[in-house]
Amino acid sequence: MPTAATFVPLWDRADEWAHRLRHIRDARRFLYLSAFYLEFDRYGQDMLNALLDAQRRGVAVQLILDAFGQTLGGVLMTAAQRRALALHCEQLIRAGGVVTHYRPASLVQRLTGGGQHVKIQVSDTGEVLFGSSNITASSYEGWHEYSVAMTGPVARTLLDSLQHIGGIVDPTHLDALPPDDSRDDLAFDYWFCNPNLTQAWRGPFGWRGHNEVTQQVIGMVKSARHTLRITSFYFKPTPSLLRAVAAAARRGVRVEVFHSHRDALPTTDLAWIAAASTYTDLLDAGVQIYEHPTGEHSKLILVDDEWVAFGSYNCEDAAHDRLAEAMLASRDSRVVAPVREIFRQLTDDPAQVHVTPELYRQWPRRLHARVRILGRFKWWM
Repeated sequence: MPTAATFVPLWDRADEWAHRLRHIRDARRFLYLSAFYLEFDRYGQDMLNALLDAQRRGVAVQLILDAFGQTLGGVLMTAAQRRALALHCEQLIRAGGVVTHYRPASLVQRLTGGGQHVKIQVSDTGEVLFGSSNITASSYEGWHEYSVAMTGPVARTLLDSLQHIGGIVDPTHLDALPPDDSRDDLAFDYWFCNPNLTQAWRGPFGWRGHNEVTQQVIGMVKSARHTLRITSFYFKPTPSLLRAVAAAARRGVRVEVFHSHRDALPTTDLAWIAAASTYTDLLDAGVQIYEHPTGEHSKLILVDDEWVAFGSYNCEDAAHDRLAEAMLASRDSRVVAPVREIFRQLTDDPAQVHVTPELYRQWPRRLHARVRILGRFKWWM
């Protein structure tokens, strides 16, 4: 059970971005950063420039991106931006930095979108940033995100886990992090799983392995007695989690799901279609569903206002059997209180679209038909 000495919630987008850049400027010996993808917009350029500056002043910089994530993110960039991104990464490598595009071992895993979705930034300062944000304007100017900054032994735990998503962690860097002390009294559970490491050549097809993150999330859901609040980019959980959420609502728990509206992704609505294919089961069980037009990309689970988990795990099939994911969980009131406030803000936000059974029935017939037909391919979306 890792612990922390300090804990700073980063819900405000500008605050998180400023914290990230300051964290890089303060590094003197090493800096590791993992993300699903980095877009070559203003944020991606500023991040790459900050990493290059750090490398040039003697910091050992390691950037871990997901190959599949970069392919997906590539549709948001022009050909010129993609070329510029490649040149900037090459520049960082020539300066002595390490840039890794994580790819699972199996061809089937790669073809079905296997990869890593973990977002960790840690340096020799002893501070670590952990949460849901990618390096893109979408994360810092559009969507809701939730990350935290912490110091203490939790930094060592998170840094060590980068070895399981393509990172090359120098043991001396682990040893260089500040030692434990009496101030490290914020207790967490850390849940991490990379399903690609336990699958055969067939990848996710027919895989029935154990995913620690999925099982722990289901355990949280099953423990709820009064309230259960969840955020996810698009709420399209793997079947076992979907059943657990519906069962919680049926036994009298007030279940609220906050995720993204159909219009939050300008390039496609297929992720929303996959989520909408579960609405009948959720609404019939009494789950309250809210869609945010600008996008809900945070990953929060709050049980009975006293137990919270946060990190990278989207409630979707891919998070269960294709993507490495990580979550931190805690019952400490100093960790729970900021998330309670976030859900209060989400509930009071007039932009939220409350998908009631009545609103669902009023959808156009053509939309219902698309959901019914394409929803059969939810696993792929």
